[in-house]
Amino acid sequence: MTETITSDVTLKVDMTNLQKYSQNAIEAVKTINERAGKAGQFLNWIGFLPKNQIDSLDNLYEMAQKAKDNKYTDLAVLGIGGSRHTTESLIKMTGKDANIHFYSSVDSESFRRFINTLNLSKTQFLVVSKSGGTIETTVAYENAKKVMQEFLEREDVSDRFIAMTDISAEKSNLRKMVNSGDIKLSGYVHDDVGGRFSIFDDATIFTLFYAGVSKEEVKAMLQASLDAQKEFLNPDLTKNIALQQAAFNVQSRLSGNQKHFIEYFGDAFMGTTLWEKQLKNESLKARISTDTNVGPGYLHYNAEADLDSNNNDSFFTFVYVAPQEKVTKAVLTGVISAYSSMHPVSVVELKDLSLTTLAKFIEFKHFETLYTGNILRQIEGDITADDTALPEVLQPNVEIYKKEVRKAMAE
Repeated sequence: MTETITSDVTLKVDMTNLQKYSQNAIEAVKTINERAGKAGQFLNWIGFLPKNQIDSLDNLYEMAQKAKDNKYTDLAVLGIGGSRHTTESLIKMTGKDANIHFYSSVDSESFRRFINTLNLSKTQFLVVSKSGGTIETTVAYENAKKVMQEFLEREDVSDRFIAMTDISAEKSNLRKMVNSGDIKLSGYVHDDVGGRFSIFDDATIFTLFYAGVSKEEVKAMLQASLDAQKEFLNPDLTKNIALQQAAFNVQSRLSGNQKHFIEYFGDAFMGTTLWEKQLKNESLKARISTDTNVGPGYLHYNAEADLDSNNNDSFFTFVYVAPQEKVTKAVLTGVISAYSSMHPVSVVELKDLSLTTLAKFIEFKHFETLYTGNILRQIEGDITADDTALPEVLQPNVEIYKKEVRKAMAE
């Protein structure tokens, strides 16, 4: 494997057959550069969002302190998809999740179990939905509101809820609730970002502050995000690890391997697996099927199939923090060696789990995803018109099941 070492994140991959994608890489970067910052392209997470959040740090910090009010310790996040997984991923990777709770279900038993884990006298609820009408989030809010009304024995519980939603009441029912006073505090889900790319939006920044992270740490994280974006917009395949990983993904797919398994090592990545599955599967559709696991536990239920001689349609990426202990090193070395002898394998090594390292890793994943889809479509001759958003940032097929749910609700 060729090892490309950058600050905080190192990629190890066999570059032997990847140089042939150099021109595709140049075209992919050009496409993103030309679209970034334009309305309707859903690329405002590049440049705009981290810059905007740096400017908004004081307001978001003050909102978090006001919500905590020197007496609340826990935050229950009500959201689904990108409204949950982005925040959950970063909070769990940083180890700040002891008092942060996440909920996405709709059935009464799941809600009962979730509520029973909370200390209601110490808990605030964060409701996250761009449209303010997502059915799962709406049901969760309504149920949580009833619980708090009964617990506090009063009708007005607006002081126990915070909303993150669209700025416009015309677009968001949740914003209407804020404007009417049903919810006291609110921030924004910014335009042209897209849920799975919104990890640095208001919901996550607010949650970091609620969990006790300092403004200085969050600002450094956002600056690291901006620096990483510049690095991953370099069209030179030999220097850009996001392009290298994308080229590896493309080469593996064109060699007949459609199933991409991203194998994380360490419990810190429990939330990241959910985020990456959403990021990849919504962006790459059926071109590449992505699944994620956390090791070493997954080895005891997947390795038998992974290392079966009949498995000829899979490729793997291993992600871990640079190991210090002998046992950890031995497990990683042995597993990667075994898998590499049978499948295409790449390795992503993080220096640590600091916010600045994680910012770079997150942007690595963002750009890897865009470039993988773009290069595959280039090779297929599937070119997107300049005035149309790229397929990698849209998710039209999700609306198919949502439409059916709305029909069932109307019956």
